[in-house]
Amino acid sequence: MWYFAWILGVLLACSFGIINAMWLEVNEQMDRDADLSEDQIH
Repeated sequence: MWYFAWILGVLLACSFGIINAMWLEVNEQMDRDADLSEDQIH
């Protein structure tokens, strides 16, 4: 039964990594969009 806990841990770690990468991409895009809109204002 330990393998169920092991696979759940592996899946949780993979999910965390994927969500973290997606968050970084969105955050980076938001920064780029903010810079572009700031340049258009000035």
